[in-house]
Amino acid sequence: MIHFLGISIDPESRIPKYKQIYDAVVNNIALGKFQEGGKLPSINELSEQLLLSRDTVEKAYGQLKNKNIIESVKGKGYYLCAATGHSKKRVFFMVNKASSYKMIIYNALVSSLGSAAVVDLLIYHCEELLFIDALEKVLGKYDYYVIMPHFKDVQLHHQKASIKVLQTLEKIPKKQLIIMDNHDLALEGAFGAIYQNFETDLFEALEEALEKLKKYDQLILVYPEKSIFPYPKGIYKGFQKFCSHHHFKFEVLDTLYEDMEFESKDVYVLIEEADLVNLMQQVKSRNLRLGQDLGVISYNETPLKELLGINVISTRFRAMGETAAYMILKDRLEKTNNVFEYIERNSL
Repeated sequence: MIHFLGISIDPESRIPKYKQIYDAVVNNIALGKFQEGGKLPSINELSEQLLLSRDTVEKAYGQLKNKNIIESVKGKGYYLCAATGHSKKRVFFMVNKASSYKMIIYNALVSSLGSAAVVDLLIYHCEELLFIDALEKVLGKYDYYVIMPHFKDVQLHHQKASIKVLQTLEKIPKKQLIIMDNHDLALEGAFGAIYQNFETDLFEALEEALEKLKKYDQLILVYPEKSIFPYPKGIYKGFQKFCSHHHFKFEVLDTLYEDMEFESKDVYVLIEEADLVNLMQQVKSRNLRLGQDLGVISYNETPLKELLGINVISTRFRAMGETAAYMILKDRLEKTNNVFEYIERNSL
């Protein structure tokens, strides 16, 4: 091991040297060995003492800066930011389900905040009583509350926030509240919001695919009417609005059946990953040609869909977490519609 001013490097380790520097600084902060506002060695000094290249140290310091752990003062050097140590902001993040998409948002939030904040995650499974009870217990204990409000009724339909939910949310100071994903709330005041407008977003994304869709005779939306974690009605409404506006024949199915009556020149708009897998299996077993005999558009981007060449309509989940982190770090709450996009591939 090579040591210099509390920063250690193991030349034999397979961990990249810049990552060892990064981890050493973060660990020293957590242990209280590095104090906020304290000065770090210069890039030249650290590279010479640890027998590393300037580029390696510069990369480590660059990542520490990006995470708001350190800052550079022109002509003076690098210093630990005031947001480290005991002054970390506390963030309470509530999501309705532990899907891969929600975890992308969570990871982006945590990563973008870096050491400037501690994030506690709670999953309430679209259950109103669990949501209210959990939020009541943490009122006044956090600097920011990032909340994704989606609920279900006893018939497993998606429902809006109830009066009780709104009354609980009203107990959070607006300067500490960031509503995420769902903007359809009767809340007043200058709170933050990063939302999807499900109806408009879907309509506009399908507009981008219009020229490809014109070669098909019918559009079919597979919209699970009842689901453990129900989907917003805006998706259904946006699809209907698009088809009616452009005079497409359309149908809405509750599920994709194992023995579908496929007709040539149909396009399937799929929400659930399981329906996509089911459809792809049937396409393969019947020797159908995707993008010629039938078309597919899937909701929400994943690496699997990119690999299979599936056309996708999706919000940028990572951007939601990054935007929330920006608002928290800058103490500046805004209302913004998250980026929603159509990704053209080979399935239309």
